[in-house]
Amino acid sequence: MTYRDILLCIDNRPSCQARIEATLQLAARCNARVHAVAPTGSLALPGGFGMAPSGELLAAAQDYLVGQARAAVARFEEAARRHGAVQCNALVVEGEPGAAVQRHARTVDLIVAGQREPGDDATFPDPGQLVMQSPRPVLVIPYIGVPDDFPGHAVVAWNGSREACRAVTDALPLLHLAKRTTILALESGSAADGDLPGSDLAAYLAHRGVATKVDVDRSAMPAVGENLLSRLADLGADTLVMGAYGHSRAREWAFGGVTRTVLGSMPIPTLLAH
Repeated sequence: MTYRDILLCIDNRPSCQARIEATLQLAARCNARVHAVAPTGSLALPGGFGMAPSGELLAAAQDYLVGQARAAVARFEEAARRHGAVQCNALVVEGEPGAAVQRHARTVDLIVAGQREPGDDATFPDPGQLVMQSPRPVLVIPYIGVPDDFPGHAVVAWNGSREACRAVTDALPLLHLAKRTTILALESGSAADGDLPGSDLAAYLAHRGVATKVDVDRSAMPAVGENLLSRLADLGADTLVMGAYGHSRAREWAFGGVTRTVLGSMPIPTLLAH
């Protein structure tokens, strides 16, 4: 099992360059194709005296957004030329970012998106919404950058839940590329009495060619998200694999506390699945 088609969300922010390079390098190692999508998004435009913005203003705003998306495509194509062995294509997609990405997500193996940055608006996809609504796993790249040896030391946050199981399965190609893998067992609910928490997952991964070390977290900290981020630093992690937790509320998705914390403060690339 490997990733053969990767969907990359691109934009014109400076932080996107690291996302592009990491995706192209991953694609080269997996012999995968990269499909880059630059959504235009939309701008909130003020009207005057309770009236909607003029047609000229709307047209100018749309031209600006399309120009930004085209600049993102040009930056991606320049990077792709440097990685000549990787099959790539890129396109500008007009409309709401989440919907634009979802339209192209059905026939890929992995989505790569950027972490939300302070001041982001509706022109950028929300990675949390992508995780909750997408049929594919999402690899979220932090805006602070990517470790040099990504995926390097991969850490699997494991609690035996359905979401964690899905994330592990979806991350197998990434775990095969990692230099080493640690199972961070956050609770013992998945282990039989007397077994080391996480030992069942270690056996599962070993049967699939991934050697692991199990680290059991017995911390009593009530803030699980903050504790997880602290343990990642202690372990020297380069990549995190975890399930995303949330529930549907009307047509919105509400995140669990751990997912929200990690997405907001993630220090390393994180593969999430729901």
